[in-house]
Parts: sequence; structure tokens; C-alpha cells
Amino acid sequence: MLNFTDFEQIFSTSDESDPLMMLVWIIPIIIFVFYGQQIQLLVTSGEIKKAIKKLDKFSSDSKKELIDYVKKNSDSGNDPTKKIEQFLDYFTIMPVDLDPNGIVDKVRHTVRSREDYTRNHVKLLLPNIDEIELSRVQTLLELASSLQMIHKIINHMFLTAKKQKNYPLILPLQMILPFIMEHAKAMNASIPAFKKGQPLGDGIGPMVVGKMMLNEDKQIISFQTVLAKINYEKRKLFLVKAEGPGSTVGRPDDALQKIVDTDKIDVIIMVDAALKMEGEDSASIARGFGAAIGGIGTEKFQIEQIATQNEIPVFSIVVKQSVKEAITLMTKEIADQADNVRSQVYEMILENTVEGQSVVIIGVGNTAGVPQ
Repeated sequence: MLNFTDFEQIFSTSDESDPLMMLVWIIPIIIFVFYGQQIQLLVTSGEIKKAIKKLDKFSSDSKKELIDYVKKNSDSGNDPTKKIEQFLDYFTIMPVDLDPNGIVDKVRHTVRSREDYTRNHVKLLLPNIDEIELSRVQTLLELASSLQMIHKIINHMFLTAKKQKNYPLILPLQMILPFIMEHAKAMNASIPAFKKGQPLGDGIGPMVVGKMMLNEDKQIISFQTVLAKINYEKRKLFLVKAEGPGSTVGRPDDALQKIVDTDKIDVIIMVDAALKMEGEDSASIARGFGAAIGGIGTEKFQIEQIATQNEIPVFSIVVKQSVKEAITLMTKEIADQADNVRSQVYEMILENTVEGQSVVIIGVGNTAGVPQ
């Protein structure tokens, strides 16, 4: 039973009260009233400092891995460190979007210009490099550059809040930091797989379509993108994937445009990896409607525009996985689903087409370690 006499004794101001007990209660209250925000800032700062140290290590390690890889594949004997460090500080300014009309073409031009610039500078560093090694170095450059930029941004936000002693300013950083760290850890963990040219979780789409075009004649239809034509149950299939086993996603939007310009297409089916929600099983398969393709949106926009102009329905089938699973070495559970996905693709073809019709099947994703 609650005894109110105890409370009266604690907070009593009579002469019999213990002044020391009063100080024990009053001093912490005064401290938290006047210095509570600073105390919260110190506690939160400790957690963020640890995360920033990890990001700094990720950035340094990725740069070291890149420099060592370039040195290993270089015949010149020159130290590439200075040129690589200069490149890592390069930035991309996206086009102004005050007038949305034509913004997609502007973004596509900017992004592809950067890709071409990166490719040309890698060739200057390694003149005798082949296309597969070139794609790996290019990917390692992008990873190192992204990790460095993440570290710089988080460190800037933290130092700004600390400088101004502004606790509310640091709260958003504290809230988003776990998500940023999850992506940064995944990017750092993906480096060994890219260096060795191993398949990634994101490569499940190219793997499925690559199996479908085995032992078939193939042709380059767009930049780093291959096409194979086969017949299935009196239907014509156009199989499209990035050209493996290099580290590239190709340009499936350009490939689709060329196919539609020369052939009448009735259905488009896209096979890709998709981020799973918390609680969902990895390697689970889901079907849907619409263009399943990631990136900044330019390829998705063009595919949707082609489908709309030609009144072509777009179906998708995806394999669910986490961020880390998507960009690191493909797990056995995901790889084992390739045959299952291929069977479901054939089911979708039979369900949504009739004999004599044509279908484009696009394997979306990074095709590192996945030949055709």
C-alpha cells in the first residue's frame, strides 16, 4: 500500500528535513533544466562518432582496395594514387528541374556522360585493360567514391550540429544513421565480390535470362547489352540481359527501343531483384505488373514510355532480398531460385500470350560473374 507519509518526509521543508537529501533531489533537476540539451548532445555524439569512425574506415579501406587492384593490373609501374584520389573527389551536378519538361533526357545525358568519363579515365590508367577488368575497376571507383561521399556528408552534419551546440539539428542524423550504416556496410562488404568477379544477389535477373539463352546465337543490341532470339511454344522470345561476366547493368531501355522499332511486341516481362520488407523471407518470389528496374529512374521512364506508346503490357517477377544480399556475393538460397523463376517466366508467357505473339524478356541487374 502506498504511504504518502514517505513522500511528505522526502519533500518536507520542516526543520527536521535533511539538507543533504534536498540537494540530492534539487541539484540534478537544476542541471537537467539548464544543461539537459548539452547532456543529450554529448550522449548522442558518442554514438555518432563511432559511426563516423566506421565510415572513415570503410572509405579508407575501399580506396586502398581500389589502388591495390589498379597497381596489380597496371603495366606502367607508375603510382596511380594521385589520379585516383583526384577522381574520387569528382562530383555530379544534376540538371535544374524547375521546368520538368525534358528533365529525364537531361539526367540521362549527365549520368551517361559521367559513365563515359569514368571509363575513359580508367583506360588512361590501364591502357591494356580488357572490357571485363575495365568494368570491375569502374565499379570499384564508384564504390570508393560513394563511401567517401557518405563519410563526408555525415561528418559535415555532425560537426555543424556540434559547432552550433544544436541538439534538434542532430536528431535527424541520429534517426537516419542506422539506415545509412546498413547501406555503407553492404557497399563495403561488396568489394571482394566485385574484385573477384563473383555473382551478386542483384544478378538473379541476368542469371535467369542467361540460362534461357544458353547455346543460342547472341548479338550486341546496345551498349554492353546482348540479345538472343528463341522460339517457345510457337511464340517468339527476345531475351535481353547485360553483357556478362563484366560488372555492368547494360542499357536495357535502349535495347527495348531497338527491338520495338523492328518487331511487333505483345508483352514485356522483366526479371529483377527487389528489396524485401522486414519479416519477409529472403529469396521469396513475387509477381507483379509494371517495370521492375532500379536506378535513378531514367531507364524505367524510357521503358514505360515505350510500353505506353505501343500499348504493351509490362509484367514483372522479382526475387526478394536485403540490401546486403543484393550487392554482395549471391547466396545459395537466391541462386537456387533461378530455375524456379525461369519456370514461372514460361508460365507467365503462356498465361498472357497466344501462339504467334512476341515477348521481350529482360533480365535486370548487375551481371558480374554471370555469362550468357
